[in-house]
Amino acid sequence: MNLLFQTTFKRILLSFSFLGLLFGSSSIIRAQDFPNRTIKVVIPSSPGGPSDIFGRSLMQQLSENLGKPIIIENKPGAGSKIGIQQVAKSAPDGYTLLLVSSTFVINPSLYADPGFEALKDFVPVALPVSSPNVIVVHPSFPAKDIKEFFAIVKANPGKYNYASPGGGTGPHLSAELLKLKMNLDIAHIPYKGGGPALQAVLANQVPVGLSAIPPATPQVKAGALRALALTSSTRSTSLPEVPTLNESGVTDFEGDTLSFIMAPAGTPPAIVQKLNREITKALENSELRNKLTGMGYQIYSSTPEQVAQKIKFDIDKWAKVIKSGNIKPD
Repeated sequence: MNLLFQTTFKRILLSFSFLGLLFGSSSIIRAQDFPNRTIKVVIPSSPGGPSDIFGRSLMQQLSENLGKPIIIENKPGAGSKIGIQQVAKSAPDGYTLLLVSSTFVINPSLYADPGFEALKDFVPVALPVSSPNVIVVHPSFPAKDIKEFFAIVKANPGKYNYASPGGGTGPHLSAELLKLKMNLDIAHIPYKGGGPALQAVLANQVPVGLSAIPPATPQVKAGALRALALTSSTRSTSLPEVPTLNESGVTDFEGDTLSFIMAPAGTPPAIVQKLNREITKALENSELRNKLTGMGYQIYSSTPEQVAQKIKFDIDKWAKVIKSGNIKPD
């Protein structure tokens, strides 16, 4: 009886081992064949924002390298929830990806029900770039530098508003952190993306804006907007004359806009690794690198495991800011 049990048990183990090899081999075969059709990249914000500008440049190069079409679908709304949830519910086959900004690590603490769990509903693919946020004003605004800006806003509590790409975005949280540190009474006007927020400042509908640096750079260089300070720890190569908040007396301040590329949970690891390698390869293209750094992006090379660690770190970081500032979604 014992001998029969042992023999049966060994056969079961061999069957599971065979199935594991079979499914493992199947995943590798799918990765070797990937992609064999169009890839869709969902950006949960409006056209013209930092993720959109960066995403279109990267995906064009990635499409050329892979020899397959890559389409971008902008899906703004509900603090990025709509686009994020769409990808979370998509087939985990590598053909639907999410390109999302810092809202991905802010929303879990900003909303009672963010509509997703960052590392349960998704697997990280890459963290290709980040960009500083910049404080900009319409040229008619009386402040010529950030210190004058602080003085004017403090002398006129409740008079001024600022535009951001939306509640819970990196620029919004950076602005709220600045309000806390400098005791500023200035109201938040959220827009559906970086493009619409900048347009509001350009039209002087809102005199002040917080924006990721890439979409703001051309307007600043053209004189259509005045840049007062950066939220990063170092100056930007695209706007080297603009000081950081740290240089301007706001100590220990740092808030960049990150761009994460994620895939639905359950996407085969071999496909995730291949996507990561191909994204890294695309970013090694000198023409693309020069274009991105010229707009103010900082380029990274990161593994999916490193991206997961960064996501965990930033979720904790912004949770503390949101709690201490009692920040609520708009």
